[in-house]
Amino acid sequence: MTTWPILSVTTFLPVVGALIVYLSRGDDEAAQRNSRWIALWTTLITFAVSVILVMRFDPSNADFQFVEKANWLATGITYHMGVDGISLPLVILTTAIMPFCIIASWKAITSRVREYMMAFLILETLMVGTFSALDLVLFYLFFEGGLIPMFLIIGVWGGPRRVYASFKFFLYTLLGSVLMLLAIMALYWNGGTTDIPTLMHTAVPRGLQTWAWLAFFASFAVKMPMWPVHTWLPDAHVEAPTAGSVVLAAILLKMGGYGFLRFSLPMFPLASHDFAPLIFTLSAIAIIYTSLVALMQEDMKKLIAYSSVAHMGFVTMGIFAGTMQGVAGGMFQMISHGIVSGALFLCVGIVYDRLHTREIAAYGGLVNRMPLYALTFMVFTMANVGLPGTSGFVGEFMTLIGTFKVSITTAFFASFGVILSAAYALWLYRKVVFGALVKPSLMSMKDLTLRECVTLFPLIALTILFGVYPKPVLDMSAASVQQLVNNYNTAVTAVKAAALLQ
Repeated sequence: MTTWPILSVTTFLPVVGALIVYLSRGDDEAAQRNSRWIALWTTLITFAVSVILVMRFDPSNADFQFVEKANWLATGITYHMGVDGISLPLVILTTAIMPFCIIASWKAITSRVREYMMAFLILETLMVGTFSALDLVLFYLFFEGGLIPMFLIIGVWGGPRRVYASFKFFLYTLLGSVLMLLAIMALYWNGGTTDIPTLMHTAVPRGLQTWAWLAFFASFAVKMPMWPVHTWLPDAHVEAPTAGSVVLAAILLKMGGYGFLRFSLPMFPLASHDFAPLIFTLSAIAIIYTSLVALMQEDMKKLIAYSSVAHMGFVTMGIFAGTMQGVAGGMFQMISHGIVSGALFLCVGIVYDRLHTREIAAYGGLVNRMPLYALTFMVFTMANVGLPGTSGFVGEFMTLIGTFKVSITTAFFASFGVILSAAYALWLYRKVVFGALVKPSLMSMKDLTLRECVTLFPLIALTILFGVYPKPVLDMSAASVQQLVNNYNTAVTAVKAAALLQ
């Protein structure tokens, strides 16, 4: 085990970078250039440090590793950090995606560049902190803190309706989180601590489990987002700058899934079991309904946003199946979706930078002018569909297998989502890429630049690698997922046995 606080370094390094950006001086041109380079190097160094975490992580150990603990507040609330097989993949996803966001914003953002880069770096700290916190109050501060920089990114650098979209995003997510704060207080009064590992092994009365589960669900369902509290997402995506959409889809949505895995299943297993039919129903509706809505979209970003809601339906369905395949599949789907949806928003951003419109009808025949772009867009479209050989297939297939063991009906309806995703994704690809190149505005479109290749090619490599060889991700989380599923099933079985004895 390492002797230096590597997890705190990974978490707070971006804030140090943001401070350096703030202190950087020079005329406007020089300050903008310096801000970009400082932000890029900060995210790259943070990623390099997080890779050390992976190299020193013991995947056979289900317990929390790289644990750091220090007294913080007098009431027993501590600065407690640590990662296990469930949180570490999401930490790595966060640190890996951030450099691509900075590179994608290189030419696209020209106003208030320093503030923009600072917002992204602070957001990275808050996201990594959310996945690493082992104290409920610390988790809540990181979880809620992430709203502020994202609110600013959409509201300041977004599209024409950015103020409406940013306030809708903020109010939706904040409203759910207020209920979670009440549940955190109730858990503290019940267990006498806000320490997450301790609370995982603290008995919670059946009545409190139900109410606390509902309160946490209110927050995480909005964050995922689940149907019917998903309506803020399409607006936020459409108005956000390209890098904002990438972070929103790739990382912020995963906080909801992480919350279910970290709190709902281990702390409230009986309530999770009781409410599983509700989750299955909402997930199946989300998968089918939002896929049909995606088919009707005229804006590329909105279509991909609705597809994200559908794919998150597979995640919630797999998690609450409570089976090894379901939970592991949900975990894998979150990582895969982070890579694929982030890349799809980057692809939309590339053509938007050239033509300044996201209307599907404005495009057609791009393969004639941008063959390299057509190839990369195709790889991510196929992964979004869930084609075997891409990472999108593994997660969807595992969640369906895991859910089939518990609810055949849910798995049956969810499988229609696979067909519908092919319908809207291939329709989008055909409209944008194929056909005759007849629109005059498209005649001068240039293929991918070197900077754009640098952002997309590593994501292509990961999409195909994890599709063919998913073992690294599955192995990293296997022990923690196994322990979670065993504890969940033990709690549920004990209650059923007690009911039979009565």
